[in-house]
Amino acid sequence: MQSTHRKKYLMPWFVSSRTKQFKPFFILVILLSLLHFKADAVDIYVSVNGADTNIGTQEKPLATLHSAVRKARELRRLNDASIKGGIRIIMGKGVYQLHEPIVIRPEDSGTKDSPTEIIATEKVVLSGGVKINGWKKLAGTVPGLPKAATGKIWVADVPNFDGNGLLFRQLWVNGNKAVRAKNYNGDAMGRILSWNSEKQTCIIPLQKNISLTNVKGMEMLIHQWWAIANLRVKSVKMIGNTAELSFMQPESRIQSEHPWPAPWISEKTGNSAFYLTNAIQFLNEPGEWFEDVQNHKIYYWPRAAENMLKAEVIAPALENLLKIEGTIDNPVTFINFKGISFEHSTWLRPSKQGHVPHQAGMYMLDAYKLEKAGTPDKPSLENQAWVGRPASAVEVNYANNTAFKSCRFIHLASTGLDYKKGTSDNEIKGNLFKDIGGSAILIGTFSDEATEVHLPYNPTDKREISANNTIENNLVTDVTNEDWGAVGIGAGYVRGIKILHNEICDVSYSGISMGWGWTKTQNAMEKNTISANKIHHYGKHMYDVAGIYTLSAQPESFITENVVDSIYKAPFAHLPEHWFYLYTDEGSSYFTIKNNWTPTEKYLQNANGPDNLWENNGPKVAENIKQNAGLEKPFQYLLKQKANYSNRGINQAEDKPVVFELIFKNDNLPSNKVLDGFAKENNLLASSIYKWNNRLVIYTSNLKVESLQQTLKRLNATEIKLYDNLFYDFNRKKNCGDKPVAEWDNIILSVNLVKDEKMQKEYLDYHKTQFEKWPEISKGFCNAEFQRLAIFKNDRQLMLIISIPKGKKIDDLNPKTTLNNPKVDEWNALMKKYQEGIEGTKPDEVWVFFKPIE
Repeated sequence: MQSTHRKKYLMPWFVSSRTKQFKPFFILVILLSLLHFKADAVDIYVSVNGADTNIGTQEKPLATLHSAVRKARELRRLNDASIKGGIRIIMGKGVYQLHEPIVIRPEDSGTKDSPTEIIATEKVVLSGGVKINGWKKLAGTVPGLPKAATGKIWVADVPNFDGNGLLFRQLWVNGNKAVRAKNYNGDAMGRILSWNSEKQTCIIPLQKNISLTNVKGMEMLIHQWWAIANLRVKSVKMIGNTAELSFMQPESRIQSEHPWPAPWISEKTGNSAFYLTNAIQFLNEPGEWFEDVQNHKIYYWPRAAENMLKAEVIAPALENLLKIEGTIDNPVTFINFKGISFEHSTWLRPSKQGHVPHQAGMYMLDAYKLEKAGTPDKPSLENQAWVGRPASAVEVNYANNTAFKSCRFIHLASTGLDYKKGTSDNEIKGNLFKDIGGSAILIGTFSDEATEVHLPYNPTDKREISANNTIENNLVTDVTNEDWGAVGIGAGYVRGIKILHNEICDVSYSGISMGWGWTKTQNAMEKNTISANKIHHYGKHMYDVAGIYTLSAQPESFITENVVDSIYKAPFAHLPEHWFYLYTDEGSSYFTIKNNWTPTEKYLQNANGPDNLWENNGPKVAENIKQNAGLEKPFQYLLKQKANYSNRGINQAEDKPVVFELIFKNDNLPSNKVLDGFAKENNLLASSIYKWNNRLVIYTSNLKVESLQQTLKRLNATEIKLYDNLFYDFNRKKNCGDKPVAEWDNIILSVNLVKDEKMQKEYLDYHKTQFEKWPEISKGFCNAEFQRLAIFKNDRQLMLIISIPKGKKIDDLNPKTTLNNPKVDEWNALMKKYQEGIEGTKPDEVWVFFKPIE
């Protein structure tokens, strides 16, 4: 069985004309295989034309990977001398239909010197799907089928896969995912009218020409904050031009009892969006299908280019295509997959029990609002939830030193690749993840089903923790296309993970999510790194979102040199501005966030813990960092597989200045050391903080307001005021026609307007027309080299910011405003009658200067 000419089987990869479209993808596989060449090893061959009664040589290959794994297992059991250098299972070109998952067990483990490798030659597909053949043009009519579909529908028998008609939620026609028939066409959705939590019902508007009388099998998808829910419809009650829906259990109770995320009701931004699906009366446009479970028929309206007499139509049948199943005392080790394509997995839980996710696709088993808020770890916590984990095409438990390299994970219903508990020192590198209903990659424990999600996880036996894994140079595109609240790459409680040089695009929610638990309490997580990734075209459907999102305490962890750009304009977002490039959420602590390129500093730090360091993030990051992010050169061939982007548009964040003022009791201001630490934790420059008497002023960006409104409370001021009403703005470029200097200092002053409201209005009116009626004032500011002069108002108090070239002094520049310009003196004299000192000024003091902290 041992091959003495190991390169022999490689030659056809280069000469076969049939492989040209796959050649770039597999060259890397070839090189990796040659690098691992060892003379003292055994090859086992598999071919679609083989037979499991064969011996597994190149001349007499086996027919299935299952048999090859078994043969390799026997060689290891017998400690055969031929496997000293390892075992290679070499799979020939073709589609291998699976009738059960491939299972890798501890007995299949290799060693560092004798690994087991499963390698593809040309294109190898492990498919959990079933072909649907025998398509015919529908003759006659079917009850409920819309008139628009008459003469356009094709029908076939549902395959008998396991003794019953195959139940499925996805369908691929010539490699393109078809649409399960729904009541709104394209990207359109309706808006719920109300949600009744006590009755567990929802009222929706009725559409013209669409009947809701036959609800057996009908489902509702509802969009709520950062997650969707799939709810099976139990009954429909018509009330005028509306319908009241009730739902199946257990999802009905969970959906109505859990507080976050919940249905959204808002006159301002619109109620939660929804659509109904899986009814024949919704089959009304090309690309849609409906499975008649009772009569074992499938109906499909072909797209323009599809010939159903020749089309390849595949429905998924298996939830798991591959399972690597070790134990805590006997993990699977040193198993590698190279160049294999995993395709056509299913996930049927939503059809059987509904699907109400908590976050990142983790579905709730139970969830409710606490009557009395508070837990030992979090006094303000108001909700409890226990979650399960969606199925995955490839599932790994208790495995070390395994690898997936240059593989393809495509056409999958739920998660693509899931490394769960007890997985360490594994490598996920150079793979394509595309057309996946849920997350591309999940890794680490999120929550055990028996453990409430907010409880910190830190097991006594550290072997449970997912540690020291690498996710590197993968392309993740067009994933989360069914469960919109899933993520590109999701890491739960992980330790020492490295997420490096991946490109993630066309995702419905966040690109990378790392952490779980919503807790500042130290837990299993530490020493994690997210670096040099390129994340763009994300947030396609859901907000409360970021390119990179974190949770909970993770000491010695780093988010560095990533590029995050181009978030979609999600059409049904509950809070249209609640999107971010970077988002450190509840409990996030001990992170260094540095040198990440984003178009603006639109970040959120929500209820963070201590010792986060933010440094040099935003559009001024060095160009070489921006260029180096994403796939490294040897893996850029994957970019040919990127999905087409939606035309819904990209958000642009407008960066405007704002001022915060903090007032303290009895001059009890924080020390400069405390303020310097606060600035580093909150993405501020220490130079943006100023003092006067018992007051602090922070001159910053409106993009940081949401975070600072929370974190400023830590400084224990008696009052926090936001100045975001910018009513006067002198700009050097606009008003002087000059290019601003590269760097400047800000001088901050404050004053009150007099209490007379009529005089306050006069003051504001003067400033509205100053540029037109008093042009000499602008001329004076230009002479004085002022770069910007902005005035903010909160009630009757004003904040004036004068920006001057860095290193110069206001006392030297200010006299230039009046030089040969008597109108400025006239203006200043006129304005004095409208102004008085703020609380704490001396009797003859009007304007006060805030000094920068040292």
